[in-house]
Amino acid sequence: MGLQQGFVTWFVGVLFLSTLLLSSADVHHYEFFVSTLVSFSYIFFHVRESNFTKLCNTATLLVVNDSYPGPEIRVHRGDTVFVNVHNQGNYGFTIHWHGVKQPRNPWSDGPEFITQCPIQPGTNFTYEIVLSDEIGTLWWHAHSDWTRGSVHGAFIILPAENETYPFPTPDADQAIILESWYDGDYKQIIDDALAAGISPRQPNAYAINGHVGDTYGCPNDTIFRMQVDSEKIYLLRIINAAMNEHFFFTIANHTLTVVAQDASYVRRFTRDYILISPGQTMDVLVS
Repeated sequence: MGLQQGFVTWFVGVLFLSTLLLSSADVHHYEFFVSTLVSFSYIFFHVRESNFTKLCNTATLLVVNDSYPGPEIRVHRGDTVFVNVHNQGNYGFTIHWHGVKQPRNPWSDGPEFITQCPIQPGTNFTYEIVLSDEIGTLWWHAHSDWTRGSVHGAFIILPAENETYPFPTPDADQAIILESWYDGDYKQIIDDALAAGISPRQPNAYAINGHVGDTYGCPNDTIFRMQVDSEKIYLLRIINAAMNEHFFFTIANHTLTVVAQDASYVRRFTRDYILISPGQTMDVLVS
């Protein structure tokens, strides 16, 4: 979902709004509606309770805009982003912009009870995300207990309008979000573990962009698929949004050229696979 210079108003579903003002460093506005719903949907972005089944079970999740993972934010280096978060769930939470430096703007960083109190049910809070030299891929997530397990999404920072990539320009890019899937309320899972004095239970499955795969024998489960052209170069924006797990990531019969980590360019190197830790992001070229 690219954003063009000028004044653009974009509605996804009922209301996921971004406004881009003409300037050298653009200003964006988003609306996040957070509600409790049953499992998740990738097609409809309306705020409502819906029944979906994964792993042959129905799960109740707190998500943004009825989507798991949540909506992708896509802006340019140096922009300012306003995100209005409406809490229509059952408990308070905050949103953190993982990896954004927020110069002279710590009150919009999002850690619960550190820079702000939780956004209470039935209320809203507007974040101002001030970008500086970040470039590449970050992510946003809830910063309250384990709520980030279902409340998260990609935060893509493109080069400024007059900048180019310091590597071969990709023909397309794609966020790859690696996730832990639990068939229950994430907050309740950690609350139960803390009350019992034990480690949280293992995930029921792992997901790529919300897809748990088709190996569990459940008819509704799907694989994430990406259509590619053998003549083109693709930039994969890999995000480890899992709760505790480190992942090895590889593509059969291909190599991965790492060009950025945690929204900072790196000296390019090529490997058959990468190891990515929880909360980390890596940008890799694949052709």
